[in-house]
Amino acid sequence: MLSAPLLDREKLSDATNYKATPRHGVHDAGPIAMTTLTEDGRFATTEGTLHVSKPFRSRSTKKLRAMITFEPRKTHFDTTNEASGTNEFRGFFTLFWMSLFLFTVQTYISSLEANGYALSFAFATMFSRHAVTLALSDLLLVSATVLCVPFAKAVSKGWINYYWTGAILQHIFQTCVLFVTITWTFHRQWPWVQSGFLTLHSFVMIMKMHSYVSVNGYLQWISRRSMDVLAELKRATVRVGGLEEALREATSKRADADAAWRVAESHSTDDASTPMETCTPDAEGVLMKSFTDLKTAAALRRRLAAISGSPYGSAETETETDRDAVNDSGRGSEEVEGASIACILSYHPDELVAGLAKEFLDLDSELVSTGPEQVRWPENVTYRNFVVYQLIPTLVYELEYPRTDRIRPVYIFEKTIAFMGSFALLYTVAECFIIPLTPTPDQSFFRSLLDLALPFMIAFLLLFYIIFECICNAFAEISYFADRLFYEDWWNSTSWEEFSRKWNKPVHTFLLRHVYASTRASYGLSRTTAMFVTFFLSAMAHELVMTIVTKKIRMYLFLMQLIQIPLILVSRAPVIQRNKLMGNVVFWLGLYAGFPLLCVAYVAY
Repeated sequence: MLSAPLLDREKLSDATNYKATPRHGVHDAGPIAMTTLTEDGRFATTEGTLHVSKPFRSRSTKKLRAMITFEPRKTHFDTTNEASGTNEFRGFFTLFWMSLFLFTVQTYISSLEANGYALSFAFATMFSRHAVTLALSDLLLVSATVLCVPFAKAVSKGWINYYWTGAILQHIFQTCVLFVTITWTFHRQWPWVQSGFLTLHSFVMIMKMHSYVSVNGYLQWISRRSMDVLAELKRATVRVGGLEEALREATSKRADADAAWRVAESHSTDDASTPMETCTPDAEGVLMKSFTDLKTAAALRRRLAAISGSPYGSAETETETDRDAVNDSGRGSEEVEGASIACILSYHPDELVAGLAKEFLDLDSELVSTGPEQVRWPENVTYRNFVVYQLIPTLVYELEYPRTDRIRPVYIFEKTIAFMGSFALLYTVAECFIIPLTPTPDQSFFRSLLDLALPFMIAFLLLFYIIFECICNAFAEISYFADRLFYEDWWNSTSWEEFSRKWNKPVHTFLLRHVYASTRASYGLSRTTAMFVTFFLSAMAHELVMTIVTKKIRMYLFLMQLIQIPLILVSRAPVIQRNKLMGNVVFWLGLYAGFPLLCVAYVAY
């Protein structure tokens, strides 16, 4: 979706926040979204749990330090997830796989006794057809995305204004990629598996390209806006006696603030303990620990507390040293000079001067990542950065992602074995219980639904596990990606709104940022209208896939997705929200009926 630059700070923070959430590094360089304070004093962010320890004295240098610990999120079914390992229902997970294995063995034995073979592999022959051509086509599709890098370089150098020339060119290119992919699938007359795979992968590549270019285009606008604000700030100092006089007066105010801060901090270090100074990850390589100085830790703690709504901190109480710590990394000489001036002038008694200084610091902080590498735009616009982004299982681009410290070969082996075993089960279900029962117009409609309901549900669960647990986690491990919450507990959903949020987090995050928030910020749409636009675009994309797979235009899936909108509004009624069990039963009934209903509708009618 086209997204305009946000012309006021309220919209900028509310709808199109491109800043990364807290990483496991030392400094925090900007606003942190969706941060909540837990009961044990930790801060739960959108990418993991962050904890800033109390000050303690180093045994070697005797200086006051603080330890920052970051624990990224994991998927529910990951064997390294401690929370899932202690869940009281974990035995049912084991029971599910054992039952499915026994059911598969029984199916093989029955087929061997009746037909002389366990599997006919007719389905395998069908989806392995034109495998080389499909692989080359997919390779060409992925290679075409590299064109985003020179385009982003042109935007960063100012050769192209992203708003609106760059945005229009971006959408034209994305449309061409989708059109060529669809045309090629129809030209090759591929079976539904090949056509569906290439179409879905083209959507993934288009979403990745869109996020990459739009984020870099947005940061171009932020960079220019920050320079305009800095120029306006310098002009504003004229009315208070000039820049030198304004700096002297602000420095005096800063000294008072520093003195008050030292007094407050001295009381918090009286009973400081001395924990063991280890700076290594845990056994699984995902618990990140780092040490920092006292002032930086205090600044981070106050900022986290302020954003989480905790009464223990306020973003307005940062000292000058705090601002330097979180704003000065990765700059050129001119940027350092401008930031230094703004840091001092943010304490000026004149409201206009202080307001402009703080606005510049807020804008400038958006150009720097919040991770340990402190990546600053446009230093991120490189081919290496783009290739890493392509490997990371996410559809939303960030300057920097939370990272692990190493690749665990055993973990990758585990996910590979899980993929192979799950795929074997999925293939068995498809060949033995779905394809033979493919409905025809002369069959009973309700009998077809009944025959296909359970096989489709098992196939959906296996496909979900393969994609989001095996493939996504394996790519995350290869790319050192630490944030692995690719799904939430969608099986407990009580409405379709909750299901759409939880079952596919990468796509949901993309739609939330680049469609829902973008349309609200750019066109001033209400929440309901923006939700309708998001559902409409998603429904069109799903229907396009079904059209390519079945070679039919029926609009069944499109209509079924749009029907979810009034159902979502109804589900928000207090009477329905109080009855969680009934909501979950209705959800599962809808999911059970939806898959066979779509199959019968598209295949037989």
